[in-house]
Amino acid sequence: MKINEENYMDQLQKHNEKALLYVIDEYGGLLKAVISKSLFRMQSYQEECMNDVLLAIWDHIDSFQPEKNSFKNWIAAIAKYKAIDYLRKYQKEQMEVSLETAECDRIMESKLPVVADADEISEEMEALLSCLSKRDRDLFLRLYVEEESVEEISQSAKLSKPVIYNRLSRAKKKLRARKKEQNKNIVNVHKKG
Repeated sequence: MKINEENYMDQLQKHNEKALLYVIDEYGGLLKAVISKSLFRMQSYQEECMNDVLLAIWDHIDSFQPEKNSFKNWIAAIAKYKAIDYLRKYQKEQMEVSLETAECDRIMESKLPVVADADEISEEMEALLSCLSKRDRDLFLRLYVEEESVEEISQSAKLSKPVIYNRLSRAKKKLRARKKEQNKNIVNVHKKG
């Protein structure tokens, strides 16, 4: 069956994949424009958002009411709200990363020895960072010891910034858990002694 302007809505409600392809061909530009307007600086999220919009159209086509709105306006609204959700999610992640970075900076300044050269990392720092994978340890050292920017690390490591932030976030959680465990062990030693 050939999908066209007359039958795409009926076929979409029957979950015919060809109807969704028709929607992509006919309205993909509109959806992309709506998404990129909200997520213009976050191109890595735009494709993922587009996939979520198409899935929402597919899953919720039964809730479309042609007497209240045109299909074009309905899917544009879905795209706008999904893009806003992504924007909020991104901003929340950035806020968490900023808070974790500030906390980590405070810990690094107060707890770790000053390192004059990356090759002269103290045994204490090596012991602290030993719970991390080699890749995460390298990212951590490049950012906090060698003071490279995330941009520089992203380019040289060929990793996107969100991936770097996620890896650093997990690394910081591991370091906090390790430090907490070490502090607990110190307390237990003092209790026994």
